Amino acid sequence: MRIRPLVALSAIALSGVLLAGCASSAPTADESPTAAPVVDLCSAAAPSGAASDAVTVEGEVGQESTATFTSPLEITNLQTTVVEEGSGEPVESGELVTYALSAFNAETGEKLGAIGYDGNPVLPVQISPDNPIGQILGCATPGTRVVVAYPPADPNPGQVYVFDFVSTVPDAAWGEPQEPQAGLPEVTLADDGAPTIEIPSGDAPADLQLETLKKGDGATVESGDTVLVQYTGVKWSDGSVFDSSWENGAPASFQTTGVVDGFRRALEGQTVGSQVLVVIPPALGYGEAGSSENELAGETLVFVVDILGTQHQAPAQ
Repeated sequence: MRIRPLVALSAIALSGVLLAGCASSAPTADESPTAAPVVDLCSAAAPSGAASDAVTVEGEVGQESTATFTSPLEITNLQTTVVEEGSGEPVESGELVTYALSAFNAETGEKLGAIGYDGNPVLPVQISPDNPIGQILGCATPGTRVVVAYPPADPNPGQVYVFDFVSTVPDAAWGEPQEPQAGLPEVTLADDGAPTIEIPSGDAPADLQLETLKKGDGATVESGDTVLVQYTGVKWSDGSVFDSSWENGAPASFQTTGVVDGFRRALEGQTVGSQVLVVIPPALGYGEAGSSENELAGETLVFVVDILGTQHQAPAQ
């Protein structure tokens, strides 16, 4: 199974996707205003300006907010104003963060919508000095609320975002360890959480085998969700690794309905923070030997999957 690595989406691009049906879509990540490359995350945050300072925000951090400003609001460059400081440890470059935001049309003041609130999380995103999340937050602490004034990019008007930094997320499963089942592959974790999978002697099971190794306390993965995971896959036949996000260097994101059926079954119904072990027979993987030219046809596959985040499907418009 070849799963694409996570590409860090900006809040702006993501809001444009999830707020489909609004009068205008937001600019893509490639259209995001950028300054000269910086190394220090703390200095990456865009400065405040007249536009971001002119916005008054009502509502508590972690809840949908109201932004009031005189429209049309003239925005000439990316601006950020911290309206509430968080607490705890400052975020570091490379960490995964979760967030929520409310979006407003800078020309009319109209609220375009909100994402990440009311039990509908967005996927965690990796922060760095040279991506839009870093340009919004810098090295902020969880619980920080930022007003973002985003300049127009033809054909889209300027937009105002009230951006809540919810939390940092571990890059390995953090759930409560569970008692392992006898007869299934044995999993050993490295210090960074990367698994080594030892195949037991004997024939591969004919049916799907699923075991929760760690039980998370986050949102439940639903059918069609987009998930963020770390994973390692090995062949039962020889124990060799055929794919691993750990070896690829970053978590992966995909829809549960976009992978083989056995992998889908391992995800749906699980909770974020969990680690699952799944043994997938050929019929629920890439088919029996000779059924296709895929190199994994006929193989029983074993995966260890850490579920780091899930994002439910946007409601149909």
